[in-house]
Amino acid sequence: MASGTETSGSGDIGRTLELLWDTGRRPSRGPRPGLTLERIVEVAVEVADRDGLGAVSMRRIATELGTGTMSLYRYVPGKGELLDLMLDRVQRPSRDPADLGDGDWRSALQALGHATLALYRRHTWLLEVNQSRPILGPSALDGMEKVLGRIKPMGLTDPELISAIVMIDGYVVGAARTQVYEREAERSSGLTDAEFWRAQEPVLVKAMSSGRYPVLSSLSEDAFGTGFDHFEFGLQRILDGLEVLVASRRAAADDPAAGKPTADAPAASVPAADHPAPASGSAAPEDPA
Repeated sequence: MASGTETSGSGDIGRTLELLWDTGRRPSRGPRPGLTLERIVEVAVEVADRDGLGAVSMRRIATELGTGTMSLYRYVPGKGELLDLMLDRVQRPSRDPADLGDGDWRSALQALGHATLALYRRHTWLLEVNQSRPILGPSALDGMEKVLGRIKPMGLTDPELISAIVMIDGYVVGAARTQVYEREAERSSGLTDAEFWRAQEPVLVKAMSSGRYPVLSSLSEDAFGTGFDHFEFGLQRILDGLEVLVASRRAAADDPAAGKPTADAPAASVPAADHPAPASGSAAPEDPA
C-alpha cells in the first residue's frame, strides 16, 4: 500500500455526480468499439487492486484498454472524477438480504463489520483514500439504505443510528490497516510473522527474566498468540455497548416515571397561592413523545 493519500471529491463535483447518477450528456460514439464508462472504471479498479492506487492514471488505463489516452476524456474528465467512480463501483452492495444476517440489528451490524473488513482486504487501496467528504452515488446510498432499514428498530435517534454505522466503519478501517501492514511487512522483509518474532526471542527472554517486567512476564504463553480473534473481540464489545444503550432507551420508554401520566397517577393541579410554581427554566422539559 502506497504512503500517499488521494481525496474523494477532489474532481469536478457536478460532473462526478452526473456520471454517478447518469444524468449528464452521454459521450458520442468513439472510434473504439466496446469502450464504455463502466469498462473504464472496471479496469481502473483492476489496476488499483493489482498495483496500488498510485498506478492508476489516465495513461495507464488507456494502455490497459488498448486505446489512446485522449479517448478516455470523452467519458471521464480526469483521475479525480475516476476515483469517485471507482469508490462507488467497489462499494456496490449485494442484492442478497441475507448478506446482513437474518436476525436483529445486532446481527446486521456484525455482518456489516465483517463485510466491510472483507471489502478493505479485497481492495486495499481504499485505505489510501480520504473519504471524509465522499461524493454520494447510488451504491453508497443503496448500502446506507440497506443497513438503516435493518437497524432502525434499535430505537435510537437518527444521528445515533448514523454514528453507529460510522463507529463500525472506523473500527474496521483500523483493523484492516493493521492486517494490510502485517502482510506488507512480511512481503518487504521476507520473514514470516513467526520468523520475525523468533529472531527477537533471545533478547526478549532475557528481558522477561530480569525482573524489570513482572506483569508482562506473568502473562500466559498464548497472550500474543495467533489463536485469539482480536477483530471479533473488539467488534463484539462495540455491539455490547450499543446493546446496553438500546436496552436503557427501551427501559426509559417503558418507565411510567418518565413523565407520562398513568391511570394510577392523578393529573397535576394548578399550584395554590401559598405553593408557587417553580421558577422559569427549572421545570423538566416536556416529553417529545
